[in-house]
Amino acid sequence: MCLAIPVQVTELLEGDMARVTLDGVQKTISLALVEDVTPGDYVILHVGYALNKLDPEEAEKTLALLAEAGQLQGAGA
Repeated sequence: MCLAIPVQVTELLEGDMARVTLDGVQKTISLALVEDVTPGDYVILHVGYALNKLDPEEAEKTLALLAEAGQLQGAGA
């Protein structure tokens, strides 16, 4: 089973890379597949690549459901 999760972009880096955060954990990912991303945007992350941008409301709903299911410590990213 594959899982793609919403993460929030906190910083744009060189070479189509970005730093993102999820539940207090930071990770560096590739933005090569997504255009027009800015800090504060949510993206769907799968195996180190952002697949697309996500509406903030939808991201928060998904994160809340993951937290409710015990997959996250909190609902925020």
